[in-house]
Amino acid sequence: MSRAGYYRFLQPVQESAAEMELRDAIQKLAVEMPAYGYRRITAALRRGGWVVNHKRVLRLMRADNLLCLRRRAFVRTTDSDHKLRVYPNLAREMRLSGLNQLWVGDISVPQQAVWKMEVGPPESAYRSRFQTTISGGEQKSLS
Repeated sequence: MSRAGYYRFLQPVQESAAEMELRDAIQKLAVEMPAYGYRRITAALRRGGWVVNHKRVLRLMRADNLLCLRRRAFVRTTDSDHKLRVYPNLAREMRLSGLNQLWVGDISVPQQAVWKMEVGPPESAYRSRFQTTISGGEQKSLS
């Protein structure tokens, strides 16, 4: 342990009344506006008459666990509103007991309009859906 760390441990710094008032103001704003980050909280504090730095507000919000979590926008990538025929999933009711009983195909169209088609045994799908396989009458885990 360093000498400075030892003396810091012996005499912890007491927070001043102004620091406590600032923390209280930050907490009130964060509860009132949960989507506000440290920049908007800093701007709101400055509008309220506080002389405060954004780095100080960020440090206090981190210490009090008040940083906002952004909600990601949901991006729908599948166009289900079409007039084409929807084929039934024939594999939904299948009970697989071994390998090579079900093959799947996937066609995806990337942004560059290059077609990619994958056909083969669904090894990853088989592992995720069916955790065990029967081998000689004994069940073994695939993972």
